Amino acid sequence: MAFRIHDSVVRGEIDNRARGIVRGRLWLAGQPEPVRMELQGNAMPDLAGCLLTFVNSQPAESAAGLDSFDPMQRGCAGDLTASRRVRVPGVPLEEFLNWPKDGTRPPTHWANCLYLEWFSEANGRVVIESADFELKISEPEWRLTPDEESQRAGQAAAAMEEFMKKLTAAIEEQQRGQKDPEADWDEHDYERLLKESDARTDKFAELLDKYGDADEEKLAKEMGWSAEAGDEETAGFSVEEMNQTAEGALSEPPPVPDPAREGIDWIRTAEGEICHPLQQRCFDSAMKFWQQVDELGLDDSGDTDLEQFLGEFQSASAKLAGALNGIAENRGLEAPAFIVACLKRALHHLHQTQAGLEGVARKQLLPPPIVTEARQELFAIREGVLKLMDEFRGRK
Repeated sequence: MAFRIHDSVVRGEIDNRARGIVRGRLWLAGQPEPVRMELQGNAMPDLAGCLLTFVNSQPAESAAGLDSFDPMQRGCAGDLTASRRVRVPGVPLEEFLNWPKDGTRPPTHWANCLYLEWFSEANGRVVIESADFELKISEPEWRLTPDEESQRAGQAAAAMEEFMKKLTAAIEEQQRGQKDPEADWDEHDYERLLKESDARTDKFAELLDKYGDADEEKLAKEMGWSAEAGDEETAGFSVEEMNQTAEGALSEPPPVPDPAREGIDWIRTAEGEICHPLQQRCFDSAMKFWQQVDELGLDDSGDTDLEQFLGEFQSASAKLAGALNGIAENRGLEAPAFIVACLKRALHHLHQTQAGLEGVARKQLLPPPIVTEARQELFAIREGVLKLMDEFRGRK
């Protein structure tokens, strides 16, 4: 996935006053030294030949999630522009997100957006995108000729294509050695399949991020859904037709759980939803500790261990939903080995949650009673996952 770092940027500069090279500096929240950039290529016509400086009036308090971000960014320039047209909310973000579901749409308007994209040797595709930065652009010392702009666009497209090849290679790596679909699969076979699915999801997300969903032909070709890509099963299907198929699945009759398994395989929430008891316990616990952190005023602290504790807890809940809600709904479709593979993924997120909690405990960010309760809850959920894994390993 691309590094999208605009929230962490405090200020920065992009200098393309020398033809064929883009230099820059980025000051990230909580980082004493700026990230330096040296990219081959040129900016788009509005920034080519110019020095751009920008300031984020509302940066994050820390550059969370950027531990692996290289302080020396070398690579190839992608699309670098300060005049990308985007629609932005015409009301405060909180009001926009909570707009009444009465059939009306919240107001929006067109605005210029800063869009800085490059392909880093260390970190892959990196993007800064915001319509809220304060910008200052110098007079150009030179301008792109039509031939130079064509060359620039081709170079950016080639860099994106090379990045897509790496994502495709990740998919193919997971496909190697996969068994015939008609053979008996064990949990390790399903783990490989799930990793392939992750790789496909990453690739599709990058394509949507870059091109949007308007260019269906481009999406279909890159994802291997078109006849040109050689996928006979999906050849001729448009993204719209695939969406219609998904909508049809969503309109199926509601699940009917086994009454004899209530409280064991399923429960009904206060909202009337059917879910597995262990998944609901994990979800409720994750929300409980998030609310406690919020009440303590630590939700926006920017502490990476605290963010890991809360984020991984919620991820564990989502993975448990994927593993167990088919059982809760009595669909009877999942192979036991597949469920075990999914539970392993949930277990990984629980371990990451535990690691984040221990970091929080060392820093004494949370009161000891909350830390103790969280440890006990994580242990109980983990034991529940391990018990289910043993149970499904015993099934054929």
